[in-house]
Amino acid sequence: MAKAPVLTPRADDFPRWYQELITKAELADNGPVRGTMVIRPYGYGLWERMQHDMDARIKETGTQNAYFPLLIPQSYLTREAEHVEGFAPELAVVTHGGGKELEEPVVIRPTSETIVNEYFSKWVQSYRDLPLLINQWANVVRWELRPRLFLRTSEFLWQEGHTAHATYEEARDFAARVHRHVYGAFLRDLLAMDFVLGRKTAAERFAGAVNTLTLEGMMGDGKALQLGTSHELGQNFAKAFGTRYLSRDGEQELVWQTSWGSTTRMIGALAMMHGDDDGLRLPPRLAPVQAVVLAVKDDAAVLAEAREIGERLTAAGVRVQVDDRTETPFGRRAVDWELKGVPVRVEIGPRDLENGTAMLVRRIAGGKQPVALDALTTLLPTVLEEDQELLLTQARARRESRTSEVADVGEAVEAATAGGWARLPWAALGPEGEARLAEHGVTVRCLVAEDGAVPDADDAPGNVAVVARAY
Repeated sequence: MAKAPVLTPRADDFPRWYQELITKAELADNGPVRGTMVIRPYGYGLWERMQHDMDARIKETGTQNAYFPLLIPQSYLTREAEHVEGFAPELAVVTHGGGKELEEPVVIRPTSETIVNEYFSKWVQSYRDLPLLINQWANVVRWELRPRLFLRTSEFLWQEGHTAHATYEEARDFAARVHRHVYGAFLRDLLAMDFVLGRKTAAERFAGAVNTLTLEGMMGDGKALQLGTSHELGQNFAKAFGTRYLSRDGEQELVWQTSWGSTTRMIGALAMMHGDDDGLRLPPRLAPVQAVVLAVKDDAAVLAEAREIGERLTAAGVRVQVDDRTETPFGRRAVDWELKGVPVRVEIGPRDLENGTAMLVRRIAGGKQPVALDALTTLLPTVLEEDQELLLTQARARRESRTSEVADVGEAVEAATAGGWARLPWAALGPEGEARLAEHGVTVRCLVAEDGAVPDADDAPGNVAVVARAY
């Protein structure tokens, strides 16, 4: 009798595969309140590495980290009408504290544009105070009706950047810089993720923004997932909060602003873009453990060699874990490490030791081969970089092969329903066609220019709509 698979095959039930993977790979569990999650150490290790890399990229722009309160007076949100309208269905509101009803209800932070602007209006007095570039690492709460671990939870972790500038051009260029050179470079270089850089339509913009730039990725089932956004806020919040500065000409001017954010959703995206029927496949540059050295049997010489290999690989700059838990069957341990997506396994048993070799098993490229023990330290760094590039190549090939050029709404819906993306001229779609797509559960994920660049305006000639079902 064939052994039952560890995970439901993706082709049979992709959502179930995803839920099983998140649980069995020990990334997260459901929290006690519906829509919340407990991020387990293995999942949080991924977030820590993402956070470390992203934080460095953000600081390279001149942005500094700060922290703003979790609790925001409800009146702050009402100052920018479009903003409060957009977030109203998702708000969690505190009405009592210390055993008493509050004089004014407070909102648990859904995003911080309003409270940031309350303080920007105090901190910005002159053109000498600009640009003001602030980021915070925090949690937010958006009451989610259809939760799914990492993808849609009522509470999640993120970073949110908020900036104020003297001119529209400076704010526009900064939002674009974050879009491409912070988020885009991070996703490509660390997570090996393929994506499309684009501009949201007016119907899909962030509430209160004049423009939203997005990065959209294709998951393993052909659906789209928003991976990060960067918003031009114009002067909307500056008007609402009176955020002005004294210009070089001695005039009081409103600042121009941006905000931008990325979340723990990237962990879910990582699983859905790179995972297979056997579990996670972690990009080597991200993986907390790049190579696991498995002792096959409880043999003193084998255990000693496994530990020695671990020390040599660590000295060569590889993040290593030695698995010498020989009381647990070898097959079970190998399956668990495969499920967790560790890029490379180095397996060594008595016979391998006699031959002066170890078995090298590659999670991403697949396959296994014996490798001389003295060759491991030079071979593994090369293998890890090859597999990093391979993940990106595979993700890009999937998107390109499953994206169709179509001419009208009907063809776009057909392509998206079949598990792919569609591209069609925005001029042939427009807001009316966008509304018709939505009736079929299909959305315009972003607009791109004919050459793949991010367009300057929604109605720019030659704009192409990228259309898909989405998470």
